[in-house]
Amino acid sequence: MDSFIKALNRYAPLSTACINEILKIVRPRTVARHDFLLRQGSIPRTIAFVKKGLFSYYYTTEEGNIVIKKFFAENSFVASTSAMIKKEPGLFNICALEDTEVLEYDSFLFWRLIEQFPDLAMFHIKYMEKHWIADKEVLEITAKYQNATQRYQTFLLTYPELTDRLKQHHIASYLGITPTQLSRIRREL
Repeated sequence: MDSFIKALNRYAPLSTACINEILKIVRPRTVARHDFLLRQGSIPRTIAFVKKGLFSYYYTTEEGNIVIKKFFAENSFVASTSAMIKKEPGLFNICALEDTEVLEYDSFLFWRLIEQFPDLAMFHIKYMEKHWIADKEVLEITAKYQNATQRYQTFLLTYPELTDRLKQHHIASYLGITPTQLSRIRREL
């Protein structure tokens, strides 16, 4: 639980009372490699904190292609946030790439705690600003204006700890290229 509490406090300091209430709604869960935390088309009801392991956050096109939007490793919070906010079926799958241990909590109960604790509301605001505004803006620019080699170099800077944990096709899917193209880029660098 220490890493979970530290991760919460990274965004905004939380009171002891707030942390105690959050811990009441958190439950451990293990997601086996290749199993899903969430499937495309499901309405998400939980948020998870990754204690150990790795998830890919992806959608499948009508043609059956997998497009990875993001990776979630240790000390990350993972959810299909927009679908959860809209209370609609999500467009994304969240799949374990490794055996993964999470701390999971119900989003409805979490929202009730946000209403009760201003410090938790500040955590939520700071988290959303960082990951759904600032980071997302960089990803949008990268996807739109960088060539494949530049996107790969950005990936290496963004996810240096994941390079050895991911298969080539995962990285290629994230970059929007084929594994063959990725091999060529790696040879050229």
